[in-house]
Amino acid sequence: MDIIKALAKELDKKEEHVSNVVTLLDEGNTVPFIARYRKEMHGTMDDQTIRTLADRLQYLRNLEERKQEVLSSIEAQGKLTEELRARIENAETLAAVEDEYRPFKQKRRTRATIAREKGLETLALLLFAQEKDCPVPEEAAKEYIDEEKGVSSAEEALAGAGDIIAENISDDAAVRGALRDYAMKCGDVCSEAAKKDPEDTVYRNYYKFTCAVKSIPSHRVLALNRGEKEGVLKVWVDVPRDNAL
Repeated sequence: MDIIKALAKELDKKEEHVSNVVTLLDEGNTVPFIARYRKEMHGTMDDQTIRTLADRLQYLRNLEERKQEVLSSIEAQGKLTEELRARIENAETLAAVEDEYRPFKQKRRTRATIAREKGLETLALLLFAQEKDCPVPEEAAKEYIDEEKGVSSAEEALAGAGDIIAENISDDAAVRGALRDYAMKCGDVCSEAAKKDPEDTVYRNYYKFTCAVKSIPSHRVLALNRGEKEGVLKVWVDVPRDNAL
């Protein structure tokens, strides 16, 4: 990613001016100093624009650094394809990079991990494909009953296959990205008091609170974060479940 070009496009400023501000920031100059005394170098950007530029500069640099870390890790595992490389290199957010990296991270031992160890991944892939010639799940599962592996019934085999399918979907970057976008557009930020009988605090207005994610003011986000961190509030994002599915 060409960070200067990206910043210029985001802020609708000339690349030359953006480049000058980046140089001044890297030299240790403060935002107020640049805004007031280096107008000839930045095209009269105001304090807020320069501060936004500085924040985005740091974010984009962190993004590029994380991309390289992720690419190196996946490559070391021998699993880096050109398609995957392109998706990571073209990712515009840290969240998107982490979504792509998720299937390749060292995971803790999960129910899906245990199910794979029992030899149920083939069953999971068979059922998930939903081909026209796919057998009845209960019948297909009977072939995976194996007492030595800890699968004593078709029901247990299906449960294990379900765990694998659930984890595979959860690790799918496209699915996670789509759900994240949906939550941003249609979700609600909700909060309630963490205790059954809460005391009267500065967070009283958030003891029963709901606001659309797309329109919640930043000062309310900060208040919710503080209240949750202090253990006064429970905070979550509510998404219409059926539509999300």
